[in-house]
Amino acid sequence: MHGIGNDYLYFDCFDEPIRNPKRLAVKLSDRHFSVGGDGIILVERSGVADGRMRMFNADGSEGKMCGNGVRCVGKFLYDVKGIRKDTLTVETKSGIKTLSVVKKSGKGTRAEALRVDMGRAVLAPRKIPALFEGDRIVNAPLIVGGKTYRVTCVSMGNPHCVVFANAPDSVDLPALGPLFEHHPAFPERVNTEFVRVLGRNELQMRVWERGSGETLACGTGACAAAVASVLCGACEQNEDILVNLRGGALTVRYTGDTVFLTGPAALAFVGTVAI
Repeated sequence: MHGIGNDYLYFDCFDEPIRNPKRLAVKLSDRHFSVGGDGIILVERSGVADGRMRMFNADGSEGKMCGNGVRCVGKFLYDVKGIRKDTLTVETKSGIKTLSVVKKSGKGTRAEALRVDMGRAVLAPRKIPALFEGDRIVNAPLIVGGKTYRVTCVSMGNPHCVVFANAPDSVDLPALGPLFEHHPAFPERVNTEFVRVLGRNELQMRVWERGSGETLACGTGACAAAVASVLCGACEQNEDILVNLRGGALTVRYTGDTVFLTGPAALAFVGTVAI
């Protein structure tokens, strides 16, 4: 399944667990010699929610949250597991997320899109974590590869570093992304978004995800970009912000207390693989 091109292999683990998912993620994510994907996601039973999500990046590292992934998990619970509720809950390593199901033309039997309450945007540097002074990191200088960038940092259950740029498409992301990801200012590595303000409440974004590299989309990254744009005065709080990524567009609303993420979730194929 994928959310605007951010694709993972989803495993139904309601009745059978998967051993060593970190190794499996590395093996199966290779787009040239295996199935291919940005990683794998296990959908498990939960004692506190409708289902539980565990996600592993292409390098085998386990992530706490994935905005596009959690929408696809919601679609899986609704479409495949038959949990036919307009509001679903998914347990993640960054807490329980509540999802509202959007069906085609307001009706139908399949979830076309989902709106996720992603929770509060974390701005305190020690909780992101990021090694900066002060109570938040907004338009702060950071030297990367010998050049000074102005960065705004946010955690959406995982750490993000947002850089406003005039031309994200011209950024040498394969070279620059790893320098941000492994910068000593980010003890748990970081996802990096290069963002251009297109107009009132509209952004263009490219993303480098820790553990996966450049992806076509990142839901938590879109949330972080929207929050950063509000903090820097480029977009409005309590209004829908359209975030255009290489795989498509997501809608984000930052209320100050929470962040809502809305976007499609799509099934690419169903199959089996020998592991």
